[in-house]
Amino acid sequence: MGTACSSPEGVFFPGTTGALVERVEVLVERTSVLVSSACSWRSCPDCGIPSGRVHSRYGRQSDDRPIAGKPVLVRLTVRRFFCDSPTCRRWTFVEEIDGVTEPYQRASSGLRNWLRAVAAELGGRPGARLCRKLAVPAGRMRLLRHLHAPSVPDRSPRVLGVDEFAFRRGRRFGTILVDVETHQVVDVLPDRTSEMLTAWLREHTGAQIVCRDRASTYTRAIKDAAPNATEVADRWHLLRNLSLAVEQVCHQHRACLRKYAEHQQHNQAVQPTLDLLPATLIMDRVRRRHEEINHMLGIGYPISEIARRLGIDRKTVRRYRVTDLDVLLASARDRRNVPLDQFKPYLQAAFAAGHTNASCRRAGASPSGLHGHHSGVQPPSRIHRPGPTPPRPPARRVDPPGRAV
Repeated sequence: MGTACSSPEGVFFPGTTGALVERVEVLVERTSVLVSSACSWRSCPDCGIPSGRVHSRYGRQSDDRPIAGKPVLVRLTVRRFFCDSPTCRRWTFVEEIDGVTEPYQRASSGLRNWLRAVAAELGGRPGARLCRKLAVPAGRMRLLRHLHAPSVPDRSPRVLGVDEFAFRRGRRFGTILVDVETHQVVDVLPDRTSEMLTAWLREHTGAQIVCRDRASTYTRAIKDAAPNATEVADRWHLLRNLSLAVEQVCHQHRACLRKYAEHQQHNQAVQPTLDLLPATLIMDRVRRRHEEINHMLGIGYPISEIARRLGIDRKTVRRYRVTDLDVLLASARDRRNVPLDQFKPYLQAAFAAGHTNASCRRAGASPSGLHGHHSGVQPPSRIHRPGPTPPRPPARRVDPPGRAV
């Protein structure tokens, strides 16, 4: 069974004996607690000699853990003491109450433990949203200041994991180094260049096995700084490579898979499910858009409002409203680009014959299967060009007749 707290000190500062609560003011927006020290003397932090001579007093404020859904503000009256030791370099020192205050901190020890735990679990913005719901005065930058970088060992671990991560997705990337055997983060590099990793490996020798991703940048760094280390790929990247290869093969043989599905339908007289054929990005977009449009129509949005919110035409909204999902997916499944590799001899011959413009080349005779807009032929045209087009000379200024120069 727990023990009941008979004093306000046990409620606000449990386990602390040096604090004395003088008054508690319950306001509308917060709870204010006036606290002073219960000890008549303090020890110097440098020499350790106790002193009872008070130099002066002043007030400090610090945030504490909330109570009853209200933030708590601690108003502490602290004292400055004289140091009586003649050999100490300090003349005066300020008292600190264990469990309540710490030097240069504006939060109590208990609240700082809370903030450190929230920042470690959630980070900046998610942690700040949780703190607002818990009535804890903390923003994202205050939470992140409680996270300190761990000490970097002098030597690299035996099995070193190297991978990239994003400080800001799509904008700024870095490199994370992990001890694979202990699953602990060793260091974080500010970028993902080979020069940065090479410098780190030369300063921290001892890596025997390096587990890396598919980036060739890390390969060059490992061969330069740790040539005797064995390079391996981790399980995640192996499965990632396998899944990408299988997906690419399935997309290349979509026609065969479709014939197989139609054959199964003919033999079993059952309509095949949509999951028999590999999904594409267009199919995923059609399925997601069909769900959004029908959901908004069920709520009661008009067609014009749905088109404005989704950024599409009203005719497209009407088509999604009256057409079944199976028909839309079948139409999206047939929308595939024709690979131009099989038409490369024709394109090269046309370019050698002088048809360097994609639109002119499409206007002439073309083999069967090469259809579509001429913009699809432009990338191969740029590849065959020997070099960049020289800039045109600036046009000369021609003055009208009779005008003096």
